[in-house]
Amino acid sequence: MDATTRTIVRERAEWRCEYCGIPEAATPFVPFHVEHVIAQQHRVDDSLDNLALACDRCNAFKGPNLSSVVSVSNTVVHLFHPRIDVWAEHFELDEGIVVGLTPKGRATVRLLCMNAPRRVQLREEWAKEDSGC
Repeated sequence: MDATTRTIVRERAEWRCEYCGIPEAATPFVPFHVEHVIAQQHRVDDSLDNLALACDRCNAFKGPNLSSVVSVSNTVVHLFHPRIDVWAEHFELDEGIVVGLTPKGRATVRLLCMNAPRRVQLREEWAKEDSGC
């Protein structure tokens, strides 16, 4: 993947993880990854429609997964797809905590461990900086 493609993906994502919303600037020593939404082992596709910006944690926990199990209903659902799905339809942010609003949102929050304590703390701290407080 070339540098131009990486730049386009970063700019499109406004330098935020497209899964959990943490800004890249919140983790200056850990660069974010331009990742394949549908992993290359499933389909080799470097098109912009299959690339997303992900923090190291979301990328590591997502891996090649395309789906997960919703724990309440024990149902398999697709994970959030940043190129197809609208973030605000599946998630909301509540004081640094990402809340899944749909089965897809809840499964993605759980599988990607979006609400690990340090990640919540980073989102809270960054929200304060964004608001100027």
